Amino acid sequence: MLGLVDFDSALFLQERLVYEISGRNDRQGGLLVCEHPPLVTVGREGSHSHFLVEPRELVARQMPVRWLSRGGGCVVHAPGQLAVYPIVPLQRLGLGLAEYRRRLESAVVDACAESRIPTFRREDRPGVFCRLGKFAETGVAVKSATAWQGLFVNVQPAMDLVRLVRTSSGGRLTSLATQQTRVLSMHAMREALVRRLAERLGYRRVHLYTGHPLLGRTRQTVYAGVS
Repeated sequence: MLGLVDFDSALFLQERLVYEISGRNDRQGGLLVCEHPPLVTVGREGSHSHFLVEPRELVARQMPVRWLSRGGGCVVHAPGQLAVYPIVPLQRLGLGLAEYRRRLESAVVDACAESRIPTFRREDRPGVFCRLGKFAETGVAVKSATAWQGLFVNVQPAMDLVRLVRTSSGGRLTSLATQQTRVLSMHAMREALVRRLAERLGYRRVHLYTGHPLLGRTRQTVYAGVS
C-alpha cells in the first residue's frame, strides 16, 4: 500500500521485484497498490490515433506520455485510479497469460460485488465493465516468466482526464463513482482488491506493508486543467 507514487518510482520498484521473484524457486509474489499523478501510458496495442487531444494539451497539463512493453493500449493515470501491480511467477503458479488476465479481472468483479456494484468481464475484450462502460483495464508484461504491470481501476478519478484517450478496443470509459449515487471508499476498494487478488491467485497468507525501503519518490506539480 504505497499511496501516491510517481510512475517512474513504481516502475523501478516493480523491476526490482521482478528480479528478486524470478530468482526464487517458490510461489512467493508481490503486490504494489498505489495511485499516480496524471500521465498517459501506452502499451503494445496503443498508438497516436488513440489520443483525443493534441500533444500540446498534454504538455500544458504537464502529463508525460510513456510507451511501455506491456499488453493493452492507452491508459490515463490520475489520483482516484488504483494502479494494481501484481509481480508473480506465472509458471510456478501454473498460469498462462489468458487465465492470468481472467483471474485479475475476476478479482475486480469480486471486489465490486462486496460494495454491491454490478460489474462484469468479457471474454472478447480485456478489462472490466459496468453498465456505463469500461472502468478497469488490464495491461500485463512478462519477464523471466514473471508477470508485472497489471491492472488499473477507475474508482473516482477526474473523468475529463481519463477521457483524453480512447481504448484500443473502443467503448466508453467510465468510473465506479460515475455509476454510483453514493460516495465510494478508496480504502475499502484497495482492501477488497488485495484480498480478492490473493484468493484468485491462490495465496493464503498476505502480509501488508505501507511502504518499501527501495521506493524513492519525486515531487511533481499536478495540473488538472488548462487555463
